Amino acid sequence: MIDLDELVEEHGVVGAQLAVLTDGEIADFAAGVLNADTRAPVTTESLFQIASITKVWTATLVQELANEGRLDLDRPVCDVLPGFRPVITPRQLLTHTSGIDGDLFHDTGSGDDAVEKFVARLADARQIAPPGELWSYCNSGFTVLGRIVEVLRGKPFNIVLKERLAAPLGLTVATTYAEGEALHAAVGHVDGQPVTDPGPESDWPAGSALAMSARDLLAFARMHLATPAFAVMREPQVSLPDFGNRASWGLGWDLPDYSGGVVIGHHGANRGLASFLRIAPDRGIAVALLTNGGAAREAFDDVIENVFSALAGVRRPEPARPPAAPEAVDERFLGTYRCAGHEVVVTPADHGRVQVNLDDDVREFVALRSDALIAVDEPHTVLVLKSDLLHFGRAAARI
Repeated sequence: MIDLDELVEEHGVVGAQLAVLTDGEIADFAAGVLNADTRAPVTTESLFQIASITKVWTATLVQELANEGRLDLDRPVCDVLPGFRPVITPRQLLTHTSGIDGDLFHDTGSGDDAVEKFVARLADARQIAPPGELWSYCNSGFTVLGRIVEVLRGKPFNIVLKERLAAPLGLTVATTYAEGEALHAAVGHVDGQPVTDPGPESDWPAGSALAMSARDLLAFARMHLATPAFAVMREPQVSLPDFGNRASWGLGWDLPDYSGGVVIGHHGANRGLASFLRIAPDRGIAVALLTNGGAAREAFDDVIENVFSALAGVRRPEPARPPAAPEAVDERFLGTYRCAGHEVVVTPADHGRVQVNLDDDVREFVALRSDALIAVDEPHTVLVLKSDLLHFGRAAARI
């Protein structure tokens, strides 16, 4: 088992929890501090925001409605939300294939009507791609799913989440920032300094505020593995663009292409916070790592290599790397691409390379394939061109 104190120190992580599920039992560990100013220590009972891992909780609430026959995943969303204009289905929202602009964040407060107000502002959301055509990670879509849950259950989303998931499992969760502060949730850190701007709570279902311990996150994962009605959520629904790892997506779950067995999971990031979950369903093995600052991705890589892969007997795919002698980049990549919250500018560089400015992060890329670019330096980010869309996890349209 990995030494969490050493892991935190090695990667400059401010505070962390690690939980491991084996043989139906959960072991958990804590290290570091919740807040660099107060120096309050992280314990195994501390709460961390799980950010976009919340989407799996939202997907579970949606799947419950489908299992009960109260929601058809393949009927238009407007059947449940009259006035919602994009002609898309709950399945497309669950699989990030709705085509609507993905990173629309509207602050509509934190009251019981926050999600309703948020979704009302999405009624005329722009379509980046036709529904069902392309996977493009979409935060906004999960807020729409949260509103579907509210309408069909007749209660605010955060209340439904507590009543139908947290309470039956005996889990302690915070669904608002105020609750998190009262329950001593970890504070995010940027460059080692506490972050005091958490962002809007109005996109609860997509991952703005839900906080819990790593142990409780794995209790939720264990419930998933023990509930046959949720197994359908782990079935591949759509292939991701070819970023070099042949991944696919289920109903809310990320399905990375590990060798040696099926693996599912999700990760999340709010400002100064990062969360990671990986599960090998056939082996009953799972790990959760929750952090509040520092080189969290590198710490997670260590957990995957030294804990999860060893226990589950699986191996994650090797990441794509730049070719030794790449072809010159085709001129059709050049241009400016935009989607909600993101801009990508591709311009010529020396020696057949291009310069890519992605949200003011400027790096050099070479050709990976005829339809893809890869960053020269680590991390070797891959960009895929599909028609006039440049894909980096989100699809941005050429302007």
